[in-house]
Order: sequence, then structure tokens, then C-alpha cells
Amino acid sequence: MSILRTVSTTVIGLALMGAIFSPGAKADDWNRKTVISFSGPVEIPGVHLKGWGVLPAGTYVFKILDSKSDRHIVQIFNKDETVVYATILAIPNYRLKVTDKTVVTFRERPAGQPEALRAWFYPGRTWGEEFVYPRAKAVELATTTNTVVLATTADLPAEVEVPMVTLNEPVVAQLQQAPVIAVKPTGEDVELAQVVTPPPAQEVVAETAAPPQAAETLPATASSLPLMAFFGLLALGLAWTLRLVQKRSL
Repeated sequence: MSILRTVSTTVIGLALMGAIFSPGAKADDWNRKTVISFSGPVEIPGVHLKGWGVLPAGTYVFKILDSKSDRHIVQIFNKDETVVYATILAIPNYRLKVTDKTVVTFRERPAGQPEALRAWFYPGRTWGEEFVYPRAKAVELATTTNTVVLATTADLPAEVEVPMVTLNEPVVAQLQQAPVIAVKPTGEDVELAQVVTPPPAQEVVAETAAPPQAAETLPATASSLPLMAFFGLLALGLAWTLRLVQKRSL
């Protein structure tokens, strides 16, 4: 009877190990996949699909495509994650209060105009993604909202015909290198350091240490199957051995 208990405990332990060591278990934490619903239309920066500069009310998925110490590339998908509506440059910006829920902030616009996407904060983090607009649009937003707006002076396309899905896309490479400034309500350009507080050094190290393609190369839907199959075979072997031991003891 004690042997039976040992085998049962081993099988349960193996099952737990299969769950704990599943390679895809923290994929969402690395790319910060977040499902967000908008109750009204929201204007987004480029680079976006043609005709999608304003997202209609609905549900979308936000993910980090790439993260560097000084900039991030954020992608916005449809609810089913089959279409990439936008690939946007963002700068990590510090916040004083951490929340356990997703926070999205907007720049209020005059009546009749959609709110403009400003920043996205992932739960439990002290810093989030502040989105960068093309300079001409940044000047317009800074003037109408009386706030400082992040901008890039790079000659990037505002929209594309085909969605960008990998780091190998030429436009993504442009986003990674694009200079970023801040625009005052007066239209004056200022240094980014004057308006953005970067994340602490230790958080930058942790961020850049993450494997770049973890979410793509280790999909959570299949990555744990070989491991679970191995533990299952091992459990069957233990049960077969137990049966032989019982027969010999009779």
C-alpha cells in the first residue's frame, strides 16, 4: 500500500512539474499582451493600416513587438489577433503609482473628434508606453490639448497597405532608429529628457534580458505537450514496475 501511495504522489508531482515548466507560461508577461475595449473611436499614431488611423469602438489586443532600453515597438491587433492594425513607436515613461489593472490614457479632443491615444500601462509596472506621433500631428495635438506630445522627425509612412508582423520589416527597422523629441503647445521642440522620466536602470536590464522572439518561437498552445508526454510515459513505466513487484511478492 505504501508503494501505491508513492507512485500516486509521483504521478501528481510529475503533472505539477509539467505545468510549472511549461515554456509558454510567461509569454504574455514578456510581450505584455493586453485585451482592451474602447467604448468610442480612438485616434492612433502611425504606422497603421490604410484607413485605420482611427480605431472604431471595439475590442483590441495590444502587444510589445520589440523592446529596447530607450524605446518600444507596440502592435495593435484585432480581437482574434489575425490582423495587425498598427505598429507604433513608444517611449517608456515612469509613473508614480502602480496599479493592478491595465491603464490607458488619452488626449482629450474638441467635441466631435476622437480622443487620441496617449499611453498604455501594464498592470504591476511602474512605467508604461507613451506613444510617439509624427511631428505634424504632434504639433496639432499639443496645440489643441495644451499638453506636451512626443514626436518623431523621421520620414515614416503614416499608413501601409500590408500589416507588419515581424522585426524584419523595413519600417520596423526605421521605427527602432527614429529620433524622438517632445513638442510643446507653442509648437516648440524640446529635449525628450525634459519631459520623460526613463525607467530605473535595474528594470531596463531585466527588460532587455528577455528573449526577443519568445512569444513566437514557443507558443503556449503546443510547447508543453512533449514534456507532458514524457512525464506520462514515465508514470506508466512506474505503474508497470509496481505491478511486477506485486506479482513477485505473491
